[in-house]
Amino acid sequence: MNSNVIFVFAKWQVSENQLPNVLELLNEVAIKSRAEQGNVFYNIHQSQTEPNTLILAEAYNDESALNEHRNSAHFQSIVVNKIVPILANREVYLTNQIL
Repeated sequence: MNSNVIFVFAKWQVSENQLPNVLELLNEVAIKSRAEQGNVFYNIHQSQTEPNTLILAEAYNDESALNEHRNSAHFQSIVVNKIVPILANREVYLTNQIL
């Protein structure tokens, strides 16, 4: 794997009664993100024990591709403006694979 690949892991705790809204919005984000030229993968997982906790696992070819994703119209309009306001908590980790 390219050593420049950046992996993003995000843990989202969705506010009560907002999960259906977030999942509907995330579906559009996932489709558009997967179509980005620099995207390696974009996967969404749900906790088995805490259904309002979502884990996003993403990878981008390099820092430029990640920046393009974060500045994209769909990320800004859907994630930043519509999803983040209805999250109870959001943690994001940028990583590089070491092993």
